[in-house]
Amino acid sequence: MRDKITLIGAGLAGPLMGVLLSKKGYSVDIYESRQDMRRFKLSAGRSINLALSSRGIAALNEVGIFNKIKPWLIPMSGRMIHDQKGRLNFQPYGQSVEEVIYSISRAKLNQELMSLAESTGKISIFFEHKLLGCDFENKILHFDREEIKFNKVFGSDGSNSIIRDQIIHNTCASFIHKPLGHGYKELTMPTSLTGDFLLNSNSLHIWPRGDFMMIALPNPDKTFTLTLFMPLKGSTSFESLNNEDRIKQFFKTYFEDAYSMIPDLVEEYLENPVGKLASNYCSQWHFKDTAVIFGDAAHSIVPFFGQGMNASFQDCLVLNELIDKNRDNWDFIFKSFSLNHIKNGYAIADMALENYVEMRDSVNDESYLKIRELELKLEKKFPNRFVPRYSMVSFHQIPYSEVYRRGKIQFKLMLEFLSKDISKPKLYKKIESLLPILK
Repeated sequence: MRDKITLIGAGLAGPLMGVLLSKKGYSVDIYESRQDMRRFKLSAGRSINLALSSRGIAALNEVGIFNKIKPWLIPMSGRMIHDQKGRLNFQPYGQSVEEVIYSISRAKLNQELMSLAESTGKISIFFEHKLLGCDFENKILHFDREEIKFNKVFGSDGSNSIIRDQIIHNTCASFIHKPLGHGYKELTMPTSLTGDFLLNSNSLHIWPRGDFMMIALPNPDKTFTLTLFMPLKGSTSFESLNNEDRIKQFFKTYFEDAYSMIPDLVEEYLENPVGKLASNYCSQWHFKDTAVIFGDAAHSIVPFFGQGMNASFQDCLVLNELIDKNRDNWDFIFKSFSLNHIKNGYAIADMALENYVEMRDSVNDESYLKIRELELKLEKKFPNRFVPRYSMVSFHQIPYSEVYRRGKIQFKLMLEFLSKDISKPKLYKKIESLLPILK
């Protein structure tokens, strides 16, 4: 048996990382502030369902659980755009039937990952242990109910990470918290009278309305989870929609086709909390050979690329590979993870912010549609060179920083061509010279 590792946080990424560590012979203690969601219903606040794509699937396959959760996945092959007049426009994510993302229940996946972790016999999960502070020098974790000595600590304790705060305190790391000024609220669209979906079940539905939007993801019980994204303050905001009449009028005006399908709209709207959206940028993810952070603790992002979970799972795979190649050289493992992977965390955070503008506004714009049409044509002609940014993020394992770099080149080339600054032959030549073949 190898050294024991202490892991903070039993959310999605924590148990998955624990399983990867257990496969190498390490015993793992996971400490979680909440109650065990398999035994207690937890209060609202976290998103109900998530989008699972290639990076997350790779991690779930690595721990051998993907085939088990597969029956609960609902494939979504594109965006179904609802304009203000109720007209529909389907925009596929990719060009093949395999290029889909999946709607999955956050709670169901989290429960299965925790059970998988405990089934290894090498992982113990301690619930209702809220971390209050940590001492890296003496290797002590201060919980609300006890103090724990540790050897190595992995922090997967979310966007308000205590482990991250201690890394910042003990190093020259910089930390930037960027509130978006927008929040989200979840609602429910029930089944039809015959127990079926009220909307197309293989699409991610979007109602883009400029400065705000609503989306809908399908659930296995044939309901939809709706999420309204909107400014926190202002003339059209969560602050201004504060009574029954305003709520009804707002939804009748901007989401008329969905309004009649949300029977408990007012009750849910007034009862459900508003989640605040922000991005975190931390310039160092480790402290010596003592501590490392990953997932939201390292790079919490806004949800508009559907990559929060997927990016966190990919962190686990990157760490796992470093441990395989540098067994027990924790100083090198943590340092390499921090130095080489931070740029990917920054890149997906920036791309997620940019995708918000695209989803709530650009998807109905004529110039966006022209660019989208062009990039699909270019992908067909140069399938291993010119891959749309969304596809690189969702259907490939290309590092996010490389996706961001290539995406900017591709966008610039398309604008040059559409504005007639370059000819088609010159466009093709630039693609071949600027975009190396993807492996």
